[in-house]
Amino acid sequence: MPFPLYMLALAVFVMGTSEFMLAGLLPAIATELDVSVGTAGLLTSAFAVGMVIGAPVMAAFARQWPPRLTLVACLLLFAGSHAIGAATPAFSLLLITRVLSALANAGFLAVALSTATTLVPPNQKGRALSILLSGTTIATIAGVPAGALLGTALGWRTTFWAIAILCVPAFFGIIRGITNKARQSATSASSPKLSAELSELARPRLILAMVLGALTNGGTFAAFTFLAPVVTEIAGLAEGWVSVALVMFGTGSFLGVTTAGRLSDQRPGLVLAVGGPLLLTGWIVLALLASNPVALVVLVFVQGFLSFGVGSTLITRVLYAASGAPTMNGSYATAALNIGAAAGPVLGAFGLVTGLGLLAPVWVAAALTTTALAIMVLTWRSLTVIRN
Repeated sequence: MPFPLYMLALAVFVMGTSEFMLAGLLPAIATELDVSVGTAGLLTSAFAVGMVIGAPVMAAFARQWPPRLTLVACLLLFAGSHAIGAATPAFSLLLITRVLSALANAGFLAVALSTATTLVPPNQKGRALSILLSGTTIATIAGVPAGALLGTALGWRTTFWAIAILCVPAFFGIIRGITNKARQSATSASSPKLSAELSELARPRLILAMVLGALTNGGTFAAFTFLAPVVTEIAGLAEGWVSVALVMFGTGSFLGVTTAGRLSDQRPGLVLAVGGPLLLTGWIVLALLASNPVALVVLVFVQGFLSFGVGSTLITRVLYAASGAPTMNGSYATAALNIGAAAGPVLGAFGLVTGLGLLAPVWVAAALTTTALAIMVLTWRSLTVIRN
C-alpha cells in the first residue's frame, strides 16, 4: 500500500485520540473551569455534532482545492484549536475550539477517504479504507489510554498540547506523501458539478449503504460508550479493568477492520453474511453473560472485531455506491459513521434513564443490529453488487 495512506492514518490516529479522550478528562476540566460535569459533557456533544455537519460542508467548501491543500489546512486548524483549547481559561472558548476541531476532523476524514481511493487501484477501496480507519482503532488501543494517563499525571491541558504536537509529523508526512501525481489523480475525478454530486444522495443504493453503516456504528457506540459501568458494576471488576476492556475492544476493532479490508472489496457478501449474524449474536450473549468477568473481557474483544469488520465493510459500500461523487463520497461515508456515533450513545443513555438497567445500551446495540440485518436481508442484492 502507498506510503501516503499511512501518513493519513497517522493523522486519523491523532484525531481519533482527541475524539475519545475527553471521557477521562471531563471531571478535571469541569473542576478547573468551574462548571458542572454535565456542562463539561457538552464538549463531547459539540464534537459529535460538528463531525456530522462538518463532513459534507467542509468537503463541499474545499472540493475545488487540491486534496493536499485541504488536508493540510484541516490539520492546521485541528492543531491550532487544540493549542488554543490548552491555553484558554474560559469554558465557552474551549467549547468553540471543540466545534472547530470537529469541523477540521470531519473535513480531513472526508477528503482523506476520497483521496485514499485515488491512491490505490479501483478494486482496492476496502483495503485503503481499512488502513485509514486503523488510525481510529489504534487510537482506542494506545492513544486514549495514554491521553488519560498523561492527563492524570500532568493535567488535562498537557493532553491537549500533546495532540497539537502530534499533528506535526502528520503534517510533514502529508506534505511529502501526497504527491502532485496523487493530487492530479484526485482532482481530475472532480469534474462533476456539486449539484450532480449531491444528487447521488437520491440513489437508493447509496442511501441503503449509509443507513446500514449508521445503524451498525450506532450499535457499536451505544455499547462502547457505556462499557465502564458494565465492567465495574455488572462484572464487579475494579476500575483498572475498564482500561483493560477498552484496550481489548480496540485490539479487536483493529484486527476486524484489517481483516475486513482484505475481503470487503471482492467478497463483501461473505463479510456481511457471516459477520452480521455473529455481531447480533455477540451483543445478545454479551448482555446475558456480562456478570462473568472472563466472558465479558473475551466478548468485548470479539465484538470489537465484528463491529468494526462489518461496519467498515458497509462504509466501503458507501464509497462504491457514491463513485459518481468523487469529491463528496468521503463526506457521505464520514456522515454515516458519525450519525451512528452521535445517535448510538443518545439511544443508550435513553435506555439507561428509562430504568432498563446498566445493560440497556448493549440491548440497544442488539436492536440496532437486528434492524440493520433485517434491511440487509430485504435488500441483499442491491447492497452486495456495488462494485464501482
